[in-house]
Amino acid sequence: MSRIIEQAVVTLDGQISTPQDWLPTRWAGEFEQLSKDLLFSVDALLYGRVTYENHAEVWPTLEEAFGDYAVRMNTIPKYVASRTLTEMKWNATLLGGDVVDAVRKLKEQPGGDILKVGTGGSFSRTLLEHRLVDEYLFWLFPVIAGSGERLYDGIDTTDFDLIDVKRLDNGILGLTYVPVTS
Repeated sequence: MSRIIEQAVVTLDGQISTPQDWLPTRWAGEFEQLSKDLLFSVDALLYGRVTYENHAEVWPTLEEAFGDYAVRMNTIPKYVASRTLTEMKWNATLLGGDVVDAVRKLKEQPGGDILKVGTGGSFSRTLLEHRLVDEYLFWLFPVIAGSGERLYDGIDTTDFDLIDVKRLDNGILGLTYVPVTS
């Protein structure tokens, strides 16, 4: 059975919508290596439609700049939850119909972990509400963005247990949580 790991980059004020404004200055070094290690440790990526469409347009153009990281992004199998897409590209499979059932079936397939890419949208909220994510890795950046979409807006109180903390030299904290089991 596969586990789903959801990774998110987030500012001190909970903002997730403009990482292009604050992530690049802290990418190099430990954060880059840990991101690469995670990407190479999973067997597939899981996307909602919006992040998938954004990544499918950008990553194929980044192989020269990001080397084997971009090659891995472009070649790893991807699963996309969408009610509107009908055709897939970029090595992706559409999870149509009941997305909750589709993700449950995906987790039951043999294989390694699946990395959920992109956080905060309706798909992330659905996964959280149905307790389909096994582990959450939040990269907390020492930045206040001031405005923008917040992490998990509109979700009811949900409890987690902290299972790991990584403190990077550049001030980023990696906080790994698992949902509390009742």
